[in-house]
Amino acid sequence: MTKKTEYGNESISSLKGADRVRRRPAVIFGSDGIEGCEHSIFEILSNSIDEAREGYGKQITITRFSDNSVQVEDHGRGCPVDYNPKEQRFNWELAFCELYAGGKYNNDSDESYEYSLGLNGLGLCSTQYASEYMDVEVRRDGFRYTLHFEHGENIGGLKKEPYNKKDTGSIIRWKPDLQVFTDINVPVEYYLDVLRRQAIVNDGISFLFRSQTASGFEETEMLYQQGIVDHVKEIAGEDSLTPVQFWQAERKVRDRADKPQYKTKINVAVAFSNRSKLIEYYHNSSWLEHGGAPDKAVRNAFVYQIDAYLKQTGKYNKNESKITFADVEDCLILIISSFSNRTSYENQTKKAITNKGIQEAMTEILRHQLEVYFIENPADADKISTQVLINKRSREDAEKTRLNIKKKLTSNMDITNRVAKFVDCRTRDVNEREIFIVEGDSALGACKQARDPNFQAIMPIRGKILNCLKADYDKIFKNDIITDLIKVLGCGVEVKSKANKDLSSFDLSLLRWNKIILCTDADVDGFQIRTLLLTMLYRLTPTLIEEGKVFIAESPLFEVATKDDTYFAYTEREKDEVVKKLSGKKFTIQRSKGLGENEPDMMNLTTMNPETRRLIKVMPAEAARTGEVFDLLLGDNLSGRKDFIAENGYSYIDSADVS
Repeated sequence: MTKKTEYGNESISSLKGADRVRRRPAVIFGSDGIEGCEHSIFEILSNSIDEAREGYGKQITITRFSDNSVQVEDHGRGCPVDYNPKEQRFNWELAFCELYAGGKYNNDSDESYEYSLGLNGLGLCSTQYASEYMDVEVRRDGFRYTLHFEHGENIGGLKKEPYNKKDTGSIIRWKPDLQVFTDINVPVEYYLDVLRRQAIVNDGISFLFRSQTASGFEETEMLYQQGIVDHVKEIAGEDSLTPVQFWQAERKVRDRADKPQYKTKINVAVAFSNRSKLIEYYHNSSWLEHGGAPDKAVRNAFVYQIDAYLKQTGKYNKNESKITFADVEDCLILIISSFSNRTSYENQTKKAITNKGIQEAMTEILRHQLEVYFIENPADADKISTQVLINKRSREDAEKTRLNIKKKLTSNMDITNRVAKFVDCRTRDVNEREIFIVEGDSALGACKQARDPNFQAIMPIRGKILNCLKADYDKIFKNDIITDLIKVLGCGVEVKSKANKDLSSFDLSLLRWNKIILCTDADVDGFQIRTLLLTMLYRLTPTLIEEGKVFIAESPLFEVATKDDTYFAYTEREKDEVVKKLSGKKFTIQRSKGLGENEPDMMNLTTMNPETRRLIKVMPAEAARTGEVFDLLLGDNLSGRKDFIAENGYSYIDSADVS
């Protein structure tokens, strides 16, 4: 037996040097997977962006090499790397090997960045620590400096040589380390998305992306001369409700009464549309995926100002409820790009900011600008308020409809809400109960007489039901046949659509039946009805198939009758075997009739009686393949269906109902 180590004074240790990042990358980058690797790349890019925004260099080149190494080149001032008398160390050691060291801490200095993406002095050093190798070239002060790192350690020190050209800047090439990240194969899509966003909020700065392929380098340039205004115009198109508005303001704010003041700059581009919607927040050019302070300000200001206008103009109906942000959001195209020289991010990955001062300033600015805009542009104000009211009333109507549908689908069946022509059975024991879903009223009559009323129930289908793969949920749940069927099953539905997720109410324990048996005629129409029923179950209650609750009642194709006996054949081969068996006897062969034309005794024998019937169980293992075939033959893939018919149609031409 292994003895456990004592937990004592010698048990406490600290990570030093590169191990602080290499052994705990998620602390800095948010993840040790591909997301963390992506964030490490953005840390290097953000330094070049800070330089360009300060006016040093108007193009940044990012190269993705086929071996997953990355290079970022800018034309800024070049990172200081030479000896620092104040710190009595080389600046390259501080920048590349020291966490929490950088040139962005002194917010009041004329030499610091006014607004910066990188504030904590973590990005450059932590990415170097997390690299298999990193090569650095800096051009500044008439010299060319080079550095080389491997696995977080410097190799060879700082090399310095005279540089006679006038250009300055930095080139950093590195390869993320697979010993640090579980995945370093950052997709092209990540680069294109990040660089597009940076081009949007850094007007006039060109981002050139180069991706290495087998045949060379593919290049993509991203440049928005008017930044967020150009992007809002791009989204709004030619037929927006209102033209794009651009508002800009600077404020001195503080996050708390006892905290120091700092500067914030707020840029807003906004338009309203009844076709498109988009809301994006950026701070110091970093995309705030989770928003934070700007999102709170926008929700407050837009609801407050539009609600005030609706009240002032008397557009609300009597006793009508107030608009919500969801109603505004449905027709809003808004990009806010804010900056500050003090920023509180939720964490190092910079997905949200929490600055109270920025939130309050933004709320005040947005309220004021909206108020002025509405006064100066009454026609736009009328269009906006009308559209927001339309959104609100549509939302409320949809919610009311969904609630009614949900109630209809999940309510208990009793004397007040019976399903027309549904015939229940006597037993309450779910383990015994069977429901036969049959084709039409005539089949209902025959099955009703042939069933065992103790445990067998009948639900007739009136004609061909809706194709549930082609229809949207709203149309599906307005179909009486489908809602009646779901109501009879009792277990609710499984809805994957986000817009209708509140309708999802599936609970297998509420299923009222042990077996759900599809019982249709053995002809073209019957097969189609059966397929549509299976499609409905596959889309709305797939768990019933997975749990083996769905069956198909197999109807005989032929009746072979002698003087004393009747034989049922379910296939051509079975018919031939019966005929062979009756050799020498007189017999007649008749194609089996539809369910509604069968005698109750025969119906019981072939379809209803558990001792003599044949049931085909719809197997869960076939669900995925069934889904593919359903999607192909009944879904929206028109070209796929056409190709399938062209390739395979000849196999079915003999049984096709064509003349």
